[in-house]
Amino acid sequence: MKTSDIKILHIDSNHPLLWEQLEQAGFQNETDFNSTKLEVETKIENYHGIVIRSRFKIDKTFLDKATNLKFIARVGAGLESIDCDYAIANGIHLIAAPEGNANAVGEHALGMLLALFNNLNIANNEIKSGQWKREANRGHELEGKTVGIIGYGNMGKSFAKKLSGFDVKVLCYDILPNVGDANATQVTLDELQEHSDVLSLHTPWTPETDKMVNKDFISTFKKPFWLINTARGNSVVTDDLVEALQSGKIKGAGLDVLEYEKLSFETLFEGEKPKAFEYLLQAENILLTPHIAGWTFESHQKLAQTIADKIKSLAINLKQIRTNSTYNEYLYNSAN
Repeated sequence: MKTSDIKILHIDSNHPLLWEQLEQAGFQNETDFNSTKLEVETKIENYHGIVIRSRFKIDKTFLDKATNLKFIARVGAGLESIDCDYAIANGIHLIAAPEGNANAVGEHALGMLLALFNNLNIANNEIKSGQWKREANRGHELEGKTVGIIGYGNMGKSFAKKLSGFDVKVLCYDILPNVGDANATQVTLDELQEHSDVLSLHTPWTPETDKMVNKDFISTFKKPFWLINTARGNSVVTDDLVEALQSGKIKGAGLDVLEYEKLSFETLFEGEKPKAFEYLLQAENILLTPHIAGWTFESHQKLAQTIADKIKSLAINLKQIRTNSTYNEYLYNSAN
């Protein structure tokens, strides 16, 4: 299939370089940022590729109507909004861009950790309200601590690299063997839970990581620890997190993602706030951000560039690309 024969539907806005480079490469590009999923389904058979973020779920119903679809490109790290197994079974190539925002996520995780250790959010708010409390805001140093990372793909490796100048011991756990490097020693989950002072999550959403951090998981840590989550909100059971915060088992948490996020990652729930969330809003040892760890001006461009490069590479020899390889690489070597 020639590049000029490939029609791509963009259903979310992205950095303009993505459109520009695909146009220059000869692809036919069209946008539809407003139609509902049902409306897009009525015309998706006319397209060979679709570029999305997270506006709606690409499920079996959608894919059954996409009879000519060759690839789905998500401008982000995760693919959980896509029925990946069914797409692969239908010969559809899946493209994600975990490389594009890995640096941003690593920096954000480090910033959250330093802010928690040094009470930056608390002290800032106190000073603005006229309070000057030095002793009450005495902090902790990273030096000598052990940081445990679960999920050692693009995001985990980025965070470990950022930690390399802080004289900490970094341990990583991953379902793939032999992923450790100069910045982190790969260990078993039991070893990580025995030694860690800090736990940072860098896992994609999978059935195995869903509600992974629950009461039983937390209780297996030998020491009280700080928690950083820049991965997926559904990986942490918020009720159990709050219980651990109240007991002191978890010393504090930096949460860029929440269990209550909607699929689009653009909004939270509607209606009355859960009690556990109300606790997080009031707790001084909690730092919250709205799913922006990978959301920088630089990553906006890097994500688009990564997707453009992968689509162009795919088009060079579409028939020789194995759909399974990209999906598996995503699942085990990347995270959001």
